[in-house]
Amino acid sequence: MNDQPAEEKSWWQRLSGGLKRTSASIGGAVADLVVKRNDEIEDVLIRADLGVDSAARIAAAVGEGRYDKSITADEVKAVVAAEVEKVLAPVAKPLAMAEARPFVVLVVGVNGSGKTTTIGKLAAKFRAEGRSVMLAAGDTFRAAAIDQLKIWGRRSGASVIARSSGADAAGVAFDALTEARGEEIDVLLVDTAGRLQNKAVLMEELQKIVRVMKKIEPRAPHAVLLVLDATVGQNALSQVEVFRDIAGVSGLAMTKLDGTARGGILVAIAAKFGLPVHFIGVGEGIDDLAPFSAKDFAQAIAGIE
Repeated sequence: MNDQPAEEKSWWQRLSGGLKRTSASIGGAVADLVVKRNDEIEDVLIRADLGVDSAARIAAAVGEGRYDKSITADEVKAVVAAEVEKVLAPVAKPLAMAEARPFVVLVVGVNGSGKTTTIGKLAAKFRAEGRSVMLAAGDTFRAAAIDQLKIWGRRSGASVIARSSGADAAGVAFDALTEARGEEIDVLLVDTAGRLQNKAVLMEELQKIVRVMKKIEPRAPHAVLLVLDATVGQNALSQVEVFRDIAGVSGLAMTKLDGTARGGILVAIAAKFGLPVHFIGVGEGIDDLAPFSAKDFAQAIAGIE
């Protein structure tokens, strides 16, 4: 990776550093495999939340004719990385920006997943690309979410449409899309509540937001981005299922990969759902969200330097 430009290399360093807890757990199994010549790697891959099927396939690939004294830890890591990349490559897709102006992204996810922070980071990314951005504070249930979005708006140079806590979320979305169209904004990012305790209420609210936006722009939203917290492990699988069913998720962003030894959950999600993965985050910084690369992620999770 030494031939990468400085900016890309710094992201690689953040990615591999962020996934250290995951790669260290897998690396320990690799060392055991090399020294003891056993098949414990499958159990460790499952504990790293790669999923039973993926873990079995990777362990089998490692085992194919490779249980000999000449095998090295680096060779095993290379096999792990190659197998992980096979699963992830089909879902590693950038967020395709339609010609529509504004391009409307409905951002969904449970409270605490990093949803509002991800919106702020995306706003900064789009602003850096020279696009005009508007944020809609549609999580009206939490005053903190509204305040947080306003802060991110100031940091990124994006305009923010917000109402008082408890306001109608669909009304906020309607006003934001109306203003965004009038001002010819390039990208409109709409925050939403993430209360899974009552799925029926959440579904009704999200459907209402979509319904009122379609009155202005029949194709809106152009993308529905689900933000997932990697630290919740297996719970992320059920979150994908719920939001896919109630919100028509079109792509994923995974946050907090630096805070868990279970970064492999992204592999399990890719294998089970096949939804595009657009972005991953490995920290709190404004630059710690980047487009998803299957190869980089696979090498980082396998502990390849």
